[in-house]
Amino acid sequence: MELRTDLALISEWIVKGTHVLDLGCGNGALLAYLRDKRTVTGYGLEIDDDNIISCIKAGINVIHTDLNQGLSDFADDSFDYVIMTQAIQSIHRPDLLLLEMLRVGRQSIITFPNFGHWNARLSLFFKGVMPISRTFPTEWYSTENIHLCSLHDFEKLCVTLDIEILQRAVVDTTHHSSWFMRLMPNLFGEIATYHLRSKLI
Repeated sequence: MELRTDLALISEWIVKGTHVLDLGCGNGALLAYLRDKRTVTGYGLEIDDDNIISCIKAGINVIHTDLNQGLSDFADDSFDYVIMTQAIQSIHRPDLLLLEMLRVGRQSIITFPNFGHWNARLSLFFKGVMPISRTFPTEWYSTENIHLCSLHDFEKLCVTLDIEILQRAVVDTTHHSSWFMRLMPNLFGEIATYHLRSKLI
């Protein structure tokens, strides 16, 4: 199974034979890959009915839930990793969910679109309007994104919440990187991926 580049990167950060919870798991592609290629076990949480059907067909353990309700059904340290890809910006309280992710899992991996990208800055500065781009393709009034942030915003939140950043990678919407992104990730990176753990353990 061929994975998107960002999901392939996530799979490389996950140790073989571990236990994973995937928040907003979509059609289960990442969990299926981890199961088949890295002997990982786990569950997906998903709200979309069509995606849940796809997960079931792929043999993925999936639970129908709204992430805004939190993770109270799971005990502390139930998983080695809790993953959330391209969803934190649509959560009502991303700070609280981050803390829940690191309560339930020993480590977390998260991806989100970078609102600090130069295209978003130019749209706001020159046009005075919210950007429409490959990363943010819908109008502000119809988007699912309710808490947009830049890499700097996210890293400040990690400091506030006593979260340690173990690794970071940035890519564009085709999931490729460049030396521009490595040099100035907050300006040129379109999608950020972070590997996290709590400093309080």
